[in-house]
Amino acid sequence: MKDEREIRLTAFIESVKTVQPAYLEELLNKALGEGVPVIRPQTRGLIRFLLETVRPLQILEVGTGVGYSALFMREYAPAAAILTIEADPARAEEARQNFAKAGAQNITLAEDDAAKVLPELSGPYDFVFMDGPKAQYLHYLPEVKRLMAEGAVLLSDNILQEGEILESRYAVTRRNRTIHARMRSYLEALTEDPGLTTVILGTGDGAAITLKRRKTGHE
Repeated sequence: MKDEREIRLTAFIESVKTVQPAYLEELLNKALGEGVPVIRPQTRGLIRFLLETVRPLQILEVGTGVGYSALFMREYAPAAAILTIEADPARAEEARQNFAKAGAQNITLAEDDAAKVLPELSGPYDFVFMDGPKAQYLHYLPEVKRLMAEGAVLLSDNILQEGEILESRYAVTRRNRTIHARMRSYLEALTEDPGLTTVILGTGDGAAITLKRRKTGHE
């Protein structure tokens, strides 16, 4: 359970909204009203900061949803080509409509399982946003790492699983134990890989920022 200070801090952070165009605000409110998951306010602020720092030209997103996050990234990396992957046909169709409505010609949607799409890509990508099925993050990682350019940044969202990742696997519900185990293994893979540098944040539902290290003459 969150203590009172953490609850108040979260409420304050969420009250400080990231400025965004009216069409994105409308899409956000529609998604929230329909109970569709979208990136949280803290994550939006983090994405904007990273995009304005990295200034990527090629972005890969795993997990399109209704297209809100891809459109959000487009606002803060207007020169980038964005490839986003979504396996759910209904969500993919809604995302297509939202991209068309926004005139987002620099966003390409791949409708299929990311496990099938990723091996077919050549990259390299300067920025990767991992926001697909949480239990699959670990399986996607080898291909995602391959596709990342040296110096590229990977942002993995929702890594804390509403705080469950902090608990023993026996303290979480049986149906969530697989996700719990795989997410812990994913975080270990990120932090123990000598080719990566990772910092884990408590932002929103948790986020990991991973840098693919540049090779030096000694490697």
